[in-house]
Amino acid sequence: MRFEDVDIGAEQEKAALFLRNLEDRLVGQSWLFGARPSLADLAILPFVRQFAHVDLPWFEAQGWTAVAGWLDRFKTSERFAAIMRKYPAWKPGDKPVAFPEV
Repeated sequence: MRFEDVDIGAEQEKAALFLRNLEDRLVGQSWLFGARPSLADLAILPFVRQFAHVDLPWFEAQGWTAVAGWLDRFKTSERFAAIMRKYPAWKPGDKPVAFPEV
């Protein structure tokens, strides 16, 4: 564990309060403010993605179907694929990789 003095359950509950609010807002619509992604969606989604992947089984067990769909639309979008390219893990002896690629 990265931080030994942290109560994981308490921290998950703090985040769950925020995610329950997102769930309520997303019910019946694809994005936070309607049918199209907004700056708010694109600003919040990377943090929700990171949080979800810390303990994906816990996240998936929460039953946040609207949040899960919202996150999935983001992760499967062309925009996400363009900015989150997968690279092979670098190992000693490999040629350096410059970012951003030209």
